[in-house]
Amino acid sequence: MLDLYQSRWEGKLLQPGDCVICADEKPSIQARLREHETVPPRPGSRGQHVEHRYARRGALTYLAALDIKRAEVFGRSEPRGGIDPFDRLVWQVMTKEPYASAPRVFWIVDNGSGHRGRRSVERLERRWPNLRLIHLPLHASWLNQIEIYFSIVQRKLLEPNDFDNLAEVARTLNAFERHWSSVAQPFQWRFTRHDLERLLERLSPHEPQLRLAA
Repeated sequence: MLDLYQSRWEGKLLQPGDCVICADEKPSIQARLREHETVPPRPGSRGQHVEHRYARRGALTYLAALDIKRAEVFGRSEPRGGIDPFDRLVWQVMTKEPYASAPRVFWIVDNGSGHRGRRSVERLERRWPNLRLIHLPLHASWLNQIEIYFSIVQRKLLEPNDFDNLAEVARTLNAFERHWSSVAQPFQWRFTRHDLERLLERLSPHEPQLRLAA
């Protein structure tokens, strides 16, 4: 997976037209209607004033796929995560160009329920012959570039969470996707395979203590 970030796969440079997608889901995004409107920061103040009392208006799951070379985001809001919602996200991407006719489209995912294990590889690669599903190791979601995008969404859109309903949440997420795709640049990812090897070497002497702590 780290080699893909460096435009390499199995020791060779990627082919012209190959695409790399990072995908995941952000569950339980709530619509919280606050009793009083949020007040923006005033001159000399420490920050905005947010009403702590609110009414819950439901929750949704946001699924997104990031083309790491083009910095383009494709997202959708669903009532919940799982196989069918993730498959709809894949369809949303793979039916568009350049992905529909790309030699290979690598999808980097974690081991969530919508894309877990060998069955997910067989299901998706049978449906989309040019798709290659790449699973992150367990506990390695921090290596998925879509998590950087999710952190930006959290800071810029969801803090504070103040929405009338779930439809407003979905519209806000979709509007931000379009804005991001029009102005963003690819993330400058610098953590390589060699960095990971050095990290594992440093952790190796502490492995017995880590196992004991777990």
